Amino acid sequence: MIRFILNSEEHAAENVSPTTTMLEYVRSHLRLTGTKEGCAEGDCGACTVVRVTDGRFEAVNACLMQIGQADGTEIITVEGLEEINGGELVPIQEAMARGNGTQCGFCTPGFIGALFALEQSDEKISEEIIHDALAGNLCRCTGYRPIVDAARDACGKIVDYTPQMPPGRTKEHHAAGQVFHAPDKLAELTALRAAHPEAMLLSGGTDLGLLVSKERQRPDVVIHTAHVAELQEIVETEDTITFGAAVSYSRALPYIDRLYPSFAEMIRRIGSRQIRNLGTLGGNIGNASPIGDTPPCLIVLEAVLSLASQDGEREIPIKDFFLDYRKTDLLPGEVIKSICIPKLSDGQSFRTYKVSKRYDQDISAVIGAFCLTIDGDIVTDARIGFGGMAATPKRGAAMEGALIGECWSEETAAAAGVMARQDYAPISDHRASSYYRLRVAGNLMTRLYRDLENVEETLEVVKL
Repeated sequence: MIRFILNSEEHAAENVSPTTTMLEYVRSHLRLTGTKEGCAEGDCGACTVVRVTDGRFEAVNACLMQIGQADGTEIITVEGLEEINGGELVPIQEAMARGNGTQCGFCTPGFIGALFALEQSDEKISEEIIHDALAGNLCRCTGYRPIVDAARDACGKIVDYTPQMPPGRTKEHHAAGQVFHAPDKLAELTALRAAHPEAMLLSGGTDLGLLVSKERQRPDVVIHTAHVAELQEIVETEDTITFGAAVSYSRALPYIDRLYPSFAEMIRRIGSRQIRNLGTLGGNIGNASPIGDTPPCLIVLEAVLSLASQDGEREIPIKDFFLDYRKTDLLPGEVIKSICIPKLSDGQSFRTYKVSKRYDQDISAVIGAFCLTIDGDIVTDARIGFGGMAATPKRGAAMEGALIGECWSEETAAAAGVMARQDYAPISDHRASSYYRLRVAGNLMTRLYRDLENVEETLEVVKL
């Protein structure tokens, strides 16, 4: 039985497939139809609900969140907002109504959910933050200005609501011929992994949720890793920071922002807040996508993965983890436990650039990551990694060799960019051609130089 708080009341989901999405459950099982289905893949935000975990209010996509992920949490849909505010509209609802922030109304509950979660957070709200909070919500009536105005109007008007204590978590749920396991200790997780090597490992579900919503997959066994204490740890030392594999992007972001600001800017372009509140660092690594956003960064930062099984733990540099397309060095029974990232030392500079057709909510065509050590004018060390350029994210040895020992200049950077053709042979697909990817990789070297040297960009308008 899966138990959680739903709209201020304790709720138990019995005889429900554990891979039923929260969207399907609230709409079809409970007839709470305020939450809408638009894209069913986490892009449009019409399905946004609020999840409360450990006192944190977070907007999440109900179309990707499987009901087992709600166990032991509190979920608030648009129907429950008045209940937590003494029967009155919450401030963002009032502001939206007063400012004509809704037209056809289909997207409105999702916008309300996203903005309510923002208003209940301890974030210092600014225009930039409002736009970031709304990046995962689409209004096809294009009524964004009054929506942003409503968000601005509701700033600082926090609802005095104490999140309820959810019921105890369920470690095992059987329904519809499926089994859902939710261990809370690493030893339990590795035992389950050994016993069920075919099981679907579920952490944030932002990728696996698509297998359910789009491809209609129904795995017999699901192992949910998000409650495993060791996988939720964040440990910082003088020289490193270590994130548990189930730490979400949102939880990791403040630490990454402080230590690697360019990495943080890239993470803010991974999906939307709804996606980042669910998605995890370990999941992005484990699915081994050649266009995953974090692996190139982690490769050039020389991150080390800790892999755990019933036989113990072992460490592997992340650069050696990816073997081939969607193939990793994980052995049967192993799971990713943590990611240890060295801090930058004096003289090191790190930058990463994501190239995609849209700025927000888009999959990378190319992602480049660069870590250089420059002593005076000489490049003494260079680590360059790309995603979207090969079957796996990988280092660019020839590009690095063209930099090390050379005087750091725009000409040197451009020469290193030309060497991308020796390191990579990218494919052409619907996101970009091979030619385009190679040109972008080379051009990013020039961009890196201008970024590190604070070269002002000038645009010359030429009349043809």
